[in-house]
Amino acid sequence: MHKIHGSGMPLFMVHGNGVDHRILLPLDEVLAESGVFERHYLDLPGFGQCEPLADAGGLPELADWLEHEIGAIAGNGPFALLGNSMGGLLCQEMADRFSDSVKGMFLIAPAVYADSKQRTLPHPAVAVADQDLLESLSERDKQLFTDVAVIQTRPAWERFSEWVLPGLVSANLRAMAKLSKRYFLQPLPLHREGRLSNPVSIVCGRHDHVTGFEDPHLLATRYAELRINVIEQAGHNVHIEQPEIVEGELRTWAEKVQRLLLPK
Repeated sequence: MHKIHGSGMPLFMVHGNGVDHRILLPLDEVLAESGVFERHYLDLPGFGQCEPLADAGGLPELADWLEHEIGAIAGNGPFALLGNSMGGLLCQEMADRFSDSVKGMFLIAPAVYADSKQRTLPHPAVAVADQDLLESLSERDKQLFTDVAVIQTRPAWERFSEWVLPGLVSANLRAMAKLSKRYFLQPLPLHREGRLSNPVSIVCGRHDHVTGFEDPHLLATRYAELRINVIEQAGHNVHIEQPEIVEGELRTWAEKVQRLLLPK
């Protein structure tokens, strides 16, 4: 699945592991308001409606697939990247592979280390829980929601059920199993030389026990114009739980990218 919204400079929207492009659709209204981007919502192979890769199907292969897709659309022209979780790590990879073309990057709860054992993670926490809501959910829905939700309220559940849950239940389990066997990039973008000078913004949840909020600060060695906002009372799905704050950061980032594109 490849959906295109709007017109302008291409912005490639890259989702995380176990979900699909729909997890990033809540951001589309703000991006449309900016008037800067032609938004490309991609389903990675094995997720959503995109067929799994026939080969090993690991993170290196997903990166090669994504490089091909971006190259076919953007050619040698400028573009920007927006990634969530694993998609954030893939965006870091693409920023290195297309270093002359990337005009900015927005990362939501990005993975910095592929290996979860290397990540600095807080203990799981719940900021607020609506017990009546949780008791009304099916066991499957309750488990999927509470696995990552720091804010367990009805508004958060409604956003989760609309934007996150469909991707979770449609993911190809065989493709995910293949991915788990080759979940690495060598070297990691963090460990490479070179610096991207264009705007990079990262938003993380203080209670994100999946990718954490501390490791992204290490990326300051790679990104000269890096802004990080660690958002309180939020977990891995930070843009679902604290949409207004994330949307504000996205507007600020889009304005910075827009200024880069103005004639000099």
